[in-house]
Amino acid sequence: MTSAWIPVVAGALHRGDGCWLMHRRPEGKAHAGLWEFPGGKVEPTEMPVESLIRELQEELGIRCRADHCTPAGFAEGPAGAQGQRLVILLYTLAAWEGEPQALEGGAVGWFTPAEALALPRPPLDVALSERLFQNR
Repeated sequence: MTSAWIPVVAGALHRGDGCWLMHRRPEGKAHAGLWEFPGGKVEPTEMPVESLIRELQEELGIRCRADHCTPAGFAEGPAGAQGQRLVILLYTLAAWEGEPQALEGGAVGWFTPAEALALPRPPLDVALSERLFQNR
């Protein structure tokens, strides 16, 4: 049986200077060239925070702990080409080990909330970032 929706996790990393990390999607992937919060699909055997820790290590080369991941919100989108909808669970992180780098292509950058909101982003990241930064 196929699920009607796909759970995805994303991490909003922020530094003490008020800047937030955004990841630019690499060429050849959906939404190539757009900026997003890094993350990926939740595997069937994982809890969302476990997926986030794994995805951040794979995509950015950083290590983080579950107790540093704070749930911040979610966004859901309409059905795509395969008829499945995405639900992105967003976590904030203020602590991790290592320097984030784009290990799977694309780029990473640090942005103020205003700069991040001005970046071209996929629709669900638009919704997530607007909610996240509305009071910052």
